[in-house]
Amino acid sequence: MSSGAQRREVLAGPARDPAAARSVTPGARGARSATDDVVAVAERSSPGAAPGADAVAVPGRAGGADHRPPTDPRPPPTARRAAPRPLDAPGGLSGAQSSAPAGRLRGPLDPGPDRDDVVEVADELQLRPRRLGEFVGQPQLTEHLEIVLEAARRRAQAVDHLLFAGPPGLGKTSLAGIVAAELGVGLRVTSGPALVRAGDLAAILSDLQESDVLFIDEIHRLARPVEEVLYPAMEDFQLDILIGKGPTARSIRLDLPRFTLVGATTRTGLLTGPLRDRFGFVGRLDLYAPDDLETIVLRSAAILGVPVEPGGARLIAERSRGTPRIANRLLRRVRDYVEVREHGTITPSAAAAGLALFGVDELGLDKVDRAILDALCRRFGGRPVGLTTLAQCVGEEPDTVEDAYEPYLLQQGLLLRTPRGRVATDGAFEHLGLPIGSAPARPATGAGTEEVRLAPARLW
Repeated sequence: MSSGAQRREVLAGPARDPAAARSVTPGARGARSATDDVVAVAERSSPGAAPGADAVAVPGRAGGADHRPPTDPRPPPTARRAAPRPLDAPGGLSGAQSSAPAGRLRGPLDPGPDRDDVVEVADELQLRPRRLGEFVGQPQLTEHLEIVLEAARRRAQAVDHLLFAGPPGLGKTSLAGIVAAELGVGLRVTSGPALVRAGDLAAILSDLQESDVLFIDEIHRLARPVEEVLYPAMEDFQLDILIGKGPTARSIRLDLPRFTLVGATTRTGLLTGPLRDRFGFVGRLDLYAPDDLETIVLRSAAILGVPVEPGGARLIAERSRGTPRIANRLLRRVRDYVEVREHGTITPSAAAAGLALFGVDELGLDKVDRAILDALCRRFGGRPVGLTTLAQCVGEEPDTVEDAYEPYLLQQGLLLRTPRGRVATDGAFEHLGLPIGSAPARPATGAGTEEVRLAPARLW
């Protein structure tokens, strides 16, 4: 073989099998093209790039690189990105799903152990009112909101930022969806704990359209760096972005479309003053009256297709603690009861039997509520009890007892908070069927045993 032929063979490399060359998977070609795209983006965004070159960043990726394995047959993420679905569209995401961290969401083709939870979420979305005229209760708040929305609609402007405060389950999320539906604009849903870094909020703000509504649930749990980014966005509709680090860092201010921020909080006192003062309208939601809850139960029953008599709806409303979310939950449980053990219609007797089966008494108290009252009345005889001691008696955490159970007991006049501790009222004794001020129950001793009394220690 001549030297020229040897040189050509070395340059060409070893011969490849044509079949092996055809066996390259589309995923490998897709990964190759994605790598080429990243290299091209890096070259355009480098300091020596030509003027006018655009730098493209892939949201949700640290460096825009594609970390998928080479055998992945899917196209690059930029080629298979779909438009977001609205909240009320079939298959749209709920607020809890859209604000959750990035991960795999279960759907109709992915049944799992949480299938019942998916059905409950679907029912909850179905029961939410879509328009202000469908919203039941809160007459003063709805009147104020109707004026604010109508004025913004006539001026063809975005509504001023709104803040809804109140206990959970009263309709703050529903009001945010109503604001977007009444104005015919888009709705973006997230929550305070989901916004960990300032870049998370900046990505959402930069993607908003003109007059869109951004709803942040539990806004009092926003991190301080995220809250600092929100200040100029709310007031000046501008976004400050810091590029680079060290001496070469520079700040860029981007203009944002005029949007409406709707915040929801259950603890107004945890909001900082600068953030609270930037809301143009603050609405407080109160607990519902039994008449309003009865209307809500009848409406929900009609949507779910459950036959219900007015007396049964009234009974469910009276045991719902003044909260529509609890009323809808009790309605679904009573529906399950009448479909299994009754004839399918929610009558007053069937509603009472179903609620008693699930441990809900005449005042709407559940098992833990009655355990708290029982510990105060029977075990301690109405004497003051510390929060930690009371929580240990019922097997709950002190924060859970203080935040989840005590507020309703205080509202019903069954519990008092004193400097010495928690005290049961006369109404608590009457509800449990005990004599007022009865002596505490003493632990029973075994048969044939005597109670051992320890002599007081002698101080020397």
